[in-house]
Amino acid sequence: HRDMGPRSRYLGPEVPAQELIWQDPVPAVDHPLVDAQDVAALKGRILASGLSIAELVQTAWASASTFRGSDKRGGANGARIRLAPQKDWEVNQPVQLAKVLHELEAIRNAFNGAQTAGKKVSLADLIILGGAAAIEAAAAKAGHGVSVAFEPGRTDATAAQTDGESFAYLEPCADGFRNYLK
Repeated sequence: HRDMGPRSRYLGPEVPAQELIWQDPVPAVDHPLVDAQDVAALKGRILASGLSIAELVQTAWASASTFRGSDKRGGANGARIRLAPQKDWEVNQPVQLAKVLHELEAIRNAFNGAQTAGKKVSLADLIILGGAAAIEAAAAKAGHGVSVAFEPGRTDATAAQTDGESFAYLEPCADGFRNYLK
């Protein structure tokens, strides 16, 4: 089962009932998701936060770039970039990453705290939305209107749901997008 990735990919009557740490569990969505109006407002808040286009794109890329297609491990869902070991990887620029995550967490907390019907946005969604907003802003500065599609529904994993030892194997040795070589 280890090579099959998340439990959602298991099929048949012999699927084990136990959720195992190496399956990279994430909480199920248990709240209403943000809609297009919320997404537009959140993009505005993110772009007005003082974070640079580069910081937002680099954080979104760092979060998503660990995804491994072979077993569906890593990636942005779970916002594990805020947890050890990913938050400390040199390639993720830990000081800059902490700054960006701090701002995005403040935006998340303000948005979620203002909702009356239980609607929420996850940090995982905000990280990706920040990257999308930054790409749109960069294109606009260059005179091009671009709309980056965004689909909410990611959730935030806890440290207890993260096997740091197995995640350490996802640390990149090289990343051409970030001009990084370990």
